[in-house]
Amino acid sequence: MKGNPEPGAVPDPETFRAQARQWLATVARPRAADGEWGSGSDSVAVFENWTEEQEREHTARTQEWERTRYDQGWGALNWPQTYGGRGLPAYYEQLYRTEETAFDVPHRTEVFPVTQQLVAPAIGIWGTEEQKERWLPPMLRTDELACQLFSETEAGSDLAAVRTRAVRDGDNWVLQGHKVWTSGARVATWGVAVCRTDPDVRKHAGITVFVVRMDAPGVTVRPIQQMTGGTSFNEVYLDGVVVPDTDRLGPVGEGWRVTLSVLAAERLDSGNLGLDNADRALELAGNLPRPLTGSEQQRAADLHIRTLVQRLIGLRVTAALVAGREPGAEASVGKLYATETMRRTSDLVSELLGPSLVADTGQWGTYAWTEHLLGAPGYSIAGGTDEIQHTILAERVLGLPKEPTR
Repeated sequence: MKGNPEPGAVPDPETFRAQARQWLATVARPRAADGEWGSGSDSVAVFENWTEEQEREHTARTQEWERTRYDQGWGALNWPQTYGGRGLPAYYEQLYRTEETAFDVPHRTEVFPVTQQLVAPAIGIWGTEEQKERWLPPMLRTDELACQLFSETEAGSDLAAVRTRAVRDGDNWVLQGHKVWTSGARVATWGVAVCRTDPDVRKHAGITVFVVRMDAPGVTVRPIQQMTGGTSFNEVYLDGVVVPDTDRLGPVGEGWRVTLSVLAAERLDSGNLGLDNADRALELAGNLPRPLTGSEQQRAADLHIRTLVQRLIGLRVTAALVAGREPGAEASVGKLYATETMRRTSDLVSELLGPSLVADTGQWGTYAWTEHLLGAPGYSIAGGTDEIQHTILAERVLGLPKEPTR
């Protein structure tokens, strides 16, 4: 690993960024400068519109890149050396990502941040030493990927209302249930399943979390057809799936606390949602072959200001991490703000393109926007609904009382 950074050393941020740029230049090509408007890909899909074969091919390319990073000391930056990391502060990962955007590397689909930034940290908090040794290095290197088996059709936004059952059978558990809206289920090695293990106690107390092999007997993955034609999401059926107790994550009955660890990390990762498409919409406004109307100018100016504010909110989240505290309100504000940015991007594009948005004429940068318009509303639900984020802010920031349980 010649030329690798010295593990354990904490360079100042500017030195770190310079080192990252220097290393990236040795393993990746600089991203081509943007050409004339109308060239290159015009995809603005919120959720990937791929077949299973395309998803597997792209996943393999991204895994190869992530392994290169990990092996040469540029992956798992904030993890201890024990797990292949460098023990750097958490925000150094964001500094690295900023530099990486200038290079032509594979786009990380959702299964990668879920594995490295949601599931791995939860294992780091709740896992036994044996589980950490077994799962963390391959997940951080992306030899093994993980998906979230959380949502259920009957539970809606109330994740604690899960009905998937796990029944103890000696040293094993038998899982029976149905999960939905699972990204990456077709390529994941493991699924983190939230299950009900005690139906006779209050719902938050009767939950336990298991790490389930996605190729285990009884696991069935069925893709969900999207409006756009792709299948980014899946249903996962658990039909008598046997899971050893050694693959239980956290104490029996303490699964709600484990689940919250994952959800908190998910909201931290959502603050940058939609910024690329917002920037692309503003470019569209600047390249129309006609002057903008007054209304279009107003929408474009509003969206430009929102992108600046959203990036500032992201910096607040980073500042909280630098200060060594878990962002709470900042993460919920960031999620709400990002969702609204995506809505307003749709509004601007709809006004700019008019009828050409809904007719697939082959013209670059027109009909492609339908994938944003159809996908953006999903983020008012994903990662915690807007209503849940408002409740978090009402209770934790404004100090308002919880609604009495009926």
